[in-house]
Amino acid sequence: MRQLTLASASFDKHSKQTRRAKFLAEMDQVVPWRELCAVVEPFYPRAGNGRPPIGLERMLRLHFLQHWFNLSDPAAEEALYDSLSMRRFVGIDLGREPVPDETTILNFRHLLERHDLGKPLFDRVNEHRAAPSSMPRSSRHRVRPRMKPRHGTRRCTRRGRVSSGISG
Repeated sequence: MRQLTLASASFDKHSKQTRRAKFLAEMDQVVPWRELCAVVEPFYPRAGNGRPPIGLERMLRLHFLQHWFNLSDPAAEEALYDSLSMRRFVGIDLGREPVPDETTILNFRHLLERHDLGKPLFDRVNEHRAAPSSMPRSSRHRVRPRMKPRHGTRRCTRRGRVSSGISG
């Protein structure tokens, strides 16, 4: 674990964990990041000539962040500068490194599209989330079936008049 710099340290006396921060903390635990990295790794550029690539897991987290919060490439870059919870989720410390620029984000998205990796990544996450042991109890939402109205239920049709709900 790296030591936090002053750029990422929080000096707030009064703070609250937002819904976004809770969601991202939960997704950090639930999503199988190592498995997803293994899917993309054969296609991801390696360090060599030119600028070294940004870490694969960091770019995957950023890609999922874009989908979960419906962010375009420029909006994702802006959101990372703006939101501490998003930076923590992606693993960016502004005291050490800059946020990936929108072109880098675009190039990663194009890499996934070129090799048809988007759907397999999201399918893997959905499979993992569907497994009962993978989700924390707080995030398992039971979908309640729709309640059908009972026949003969009384409802008001006009002010002051009550009908039985049966036409005839």
